[in-house]
Amino acid sequence: MKNVPSKVSVIVPVYNVENYLPKCLDSLLSQTLQNIEIVVVDDGSTDRSAEIIRQYSEKYPAKIKALTKENGGLSDARNFGIERACGDFFGFVDSDDYVSETMFEEMLSLAERHDAEMVICNIQKVDEHGSITQKLTQIPNMPEKIDLESNFSVFSDLSYFACNKLFRKELFTTKRFKKGVHFEDIQLIPQLLLECKTLAQTQKFHYQYLERTDSITKTHNERGLDILKAVEDVEEAFESSSYFSKKKELLGFQVLQGVYSYLAYLAFVKNETLFYKMAHELDRFVKKRGVKIKDILSYNRFGKNYILSLPLKKMIFYLLFFAKQKKLIRKLM
Repeated sequence: MKNVPSKVSVIVPVYNVENYLPKCLDSLLSQTLQNIEIVVVDDGSTDRSAEIIRQYSEKYPAKIKALTKENGGLSDARNFGIERACGDFFGFVDSDDYVSETMFEEMLSLAERHDAEMVICNIQKVDEHGSITQKLTQIPNMPEKIDLESNFSVFSDLSYFACNKLFRKELFTTKRFKKGVHFEDIQLIPQLLLECKTLAQTQKFHYQYLERTDSITKTHNERGLDILKAVEDVEEAFESSSYFSKKKELLGFQVLQGVYSYLAYLAFVKNETLFYKMAHELDRFVKKRGVKIKDILSYNRFGKNYILSLPLKKMIFYLLFFAKQKKLIRKLM
């Protein structure tokens, strides 16, 4: 009996992206992988996005599954798509981004070749002219097939984007993106990784993350606290996972996500009162976990000191933050 080829469902949440959606959908329709389902979820758009989806679904009914729901946010739209997707593997593409034509064929091939539950590719940021502005290499110096038990440093080093990964559908049997929060990827993707035994990766830059010029400047406010809450959720899942004894890697995750990612957000909080309120929450976070300043400053990622490998401007901010927070420093020592 001939084996039925695996199908990939790519879930695309859409909200008011009429200027970018066609390029995203064209890149998915151009995939060299034939057995693909494009699940497009209109999350209550008020611009022409719904009309664009309708036109594409009518033209490509065998490829595009068009879904509509009331506005509920990114997590809710992704979950809506997950529950209606038919694939053996799931991918997630944001509707203002686009991907290379071989992305899902190569990632599915890697998943099947290595019996991997999760596959990862590199990301590059591009401007609206298609020029590359930054390359984001994910897990360098690692083999194509990664046994998680013997290479668990990946847990503390990985960038937890949903969009550059392919997931075996069984990972979502009991897991969903958390609704009503920001930084939902940091909250969920590490939990999915804890359910894996084998990862696979390609060093190709398949995912094109668009840096939009028409985006309204992001307001950095108390929603940054969701980063710390996401880490707390992952910690709970970690303790009940098969990797619960790997405390060094958990500490690395806490430092990278709970300290550095949080500080990267805090750097753009303009309100001084809110800044120090959020800094106090970081104080509480590290104190509760017994994280020391030496743990933070000596954290290594892919064999390099994290602070020293940062761009100069960001490195200076981090060092100045620690220097100014004398009360925080005393508690960390």
